[in-house]
Amino acid sequence: MRRPRVLVRAFAAGRATLRGGEAHHLRDVLRLRPGTEVEAFDGRGSEARARVVSVSKDAVVLQIDRPEARGVEPPIALTLAVSLLKGDKLAEVVRKGTELGVVRFRLFGCRRADVPTLSPAKLQRFRRVAEEAAKQSRRSLAPDVVEPTDVGEIPLDGAALLAAPQARTSVREALAGPSPDALTLITGPEGGLEPSEIEALQARGAVPVRLGPRILRAETAPVALAAAVLLPDAL
Repeated sequence: MRRPRVLVRAFAAGRATLRGGEAHHLRDVLRLRPGTEVEAFDGRGSEARARVVSVSKDAVVLQIDRPEARGVEPPIALTLAVSLLKGDKLAEVVRKGTELGVVRFRLFGCRRADVPTLSPAKLQRFRRVAEEAAKQSRRSLAPDVVEPTDVGEIPLDGAALLAAPQARTSVREALAGPSPDALTLITGPEGGLEPSEIEALQARGAVPVRLGPRILRAETAPVALAAAVLLPDAL
């Protein structure tokens, strides 16, 4: 039986006291008792075996072994830049992208974005979604979901690919040659980015790529593009 996973920020060998949501999950949802073994991870690439020492209504105390790095993260640091989408579409993008191995989500507004802004409460929810997906997929890194910016201000981490239905270059062709250490993937809203927005991103070095002969929905395109980059040898 697999050990439950728990997110412990900035841990080291020794005892760690958990409060708030993580303690609630261990105590009231999983109903763990002293002596139960768990897997602790810090969301930054390290994890360690741990054991529940005590459980109270205020906290759960863990005894943590020496942290170690696991080789479960992709060799490429992939950032997914996604336009603001309505409803739960962004939550699904964050969940699936985290499972695939995305290290960072950059949300952005643009001329045709589904919604103009994102509330602080929704941003926090997306961060919780990323943390839960990291636990479920047994990653050692929990991706950050960055506060939204304008499309013209998106930081391009490493090389950059821009999903564009009319592009002539395929993802495989764009990534031919040595694999970059870092890569940003950019996908627009349901109506697509404005030509001027595409031109501005191209001027900054983003390469337009096609995702096949069919038109993908705004919540499907970022997941498909991330999978094409991170899982090329999976099949």
